[in-house]
Amino acid sequence: MNALETNALSKSFGGLKAVSELDLSLGQGEILGLIGPNGAGKTTVFNCLSRFLPTDSGQTIFYGRDITDLKPHAVSQLGLARTFQIVRPFLTISVLENVMVGALVKEKSVKKAKAQSMSILERVGLEDVKNRPASELPLPRRKRLEMARALATKPKVLLLDEVMAGLNPTEVDELIVLLKKINRQGISIFLIEHVMRGVMALSNRVIVINYGVKIAEGPPDEVVKDKGVIEAYLGKEFLSAQG
Repeated sequence: MNALETNALSKSFGGLKAVSELDLSLGQGEILGLIGPNGAGKTTVFNCLSRFLPTDSGQTIFYGRDITDLKPHAVSQLGLARTFQIVRPFLTISVLENVMVGALVKEKSVKKAKAQSMSILERVGLEDVKNRPASELPLPRRKRLEMARALATKPKVLLLDEVMAGLNPTEVDELIVLLKKINRQGISIFLIEHVMRGVMALSNRVIVINYGVKIAEGPPDEVVKDKGVIEAYLGKEFLSAQG
């Protein structure tokens, strides 16, 4: 049984077909990458999977259960969590309290939610700023906070939308290590990413979409050599840089 899959998923905005008849699957314990040019429909895919947007047609299956018509909070309760491309923590409350908001999705005891949130902050390396307002965090740490809030909901599947954007190479390397650790703890990961070093280091498989249509799928080292992918997204400069 796959952790997550779609069958002929489609979503349009007026006359624009953002996602077209998309089939995909995320295996249990897998890290799956989703890449493509800006405007290709990647975030729309995540919005449909997490039910922030209703689909026009097609089916979304989570651990064998049809979640196509569920609301976002119901999907979260089942174990599907996500981060957002634009990081928006609750700025006026502490880092710890931000994570507790996520923990309280499933944990009704405030005391237990606080203990769980502290443990998560340690996992993501934010325990030293737990009492600081989220407004004081720089972008790299806000991205970790976004992940911490998602992890606090105890997900089985984590959707990550460009968590490496804006990070320097050292920060990217640190995040790769953290995501591998999270994955080893039993959480399947589906990530949208433009930082190809991260995609190559993390992904078991990669799906490439362009204009909402899947144009390639497979192991990352094979996908980046695909002529259609090079023309639509990577460019010949990428292959040259790979040596």
